[in-house]
Amino acid sequence: MKAVHKLFLLALPLSMILLGSGCTDPNAIIDQNTSIDNLNWSYANKVKYDVKIDDPATVYNIDINLRVTGNYRYSNIFMLVRRNGPGLNATTRFELKLAAQDGRWLGTGSGNLYSFQVPIITNFKFPAKGTYHFEIEQNMRDNPLREVSDVGLRIEKATAQ
Repeated sequence: MKAVHKLFLLALPLSMILLGSGCTDPNAIIDQNTSIDNLNWSYANKVKYDVKIDDPATVYNIDINLRVTGNYRYSNIFMLVRRNGPGLNATTRFELKLAAQDGRWLGTGSGNLYSFQVPIITNFKFPAKGTYHFEIEQNMRDNPLREVSDVGLRIEKATAQ
């Protein structure tokens, strides 16, 4: 019986590593989220990410990850996304639709939390090899914006369709 127990203890960490490595997306350059303290996202709390681009010939898709609670007051959210790096200095205001006209959330829900992954830029080519800085800022009238749980960035290699 002790041999079976030892085998189980050795196999458990190995299986966890295999499961964890099998869940990563090889096309994702970055897929990270940042928690918003106390569900209150203020203008001053900009979410920042650095992304290293090794191949400027590759085409990328850029998505915003967002999680809000069921108590979020609006059917949309406006965000400013700043992109800076070699040959790039841009700020764009995006509107993300979060709910249908009937009030039904467009994201996936679990309990009282709704997750969204919204494409903001598709088929984008970075101008040069290097590190690019992304900064995401909420751009609503409310400050702080309540009931926002997490904000994130996903950049993936675009796949041929």
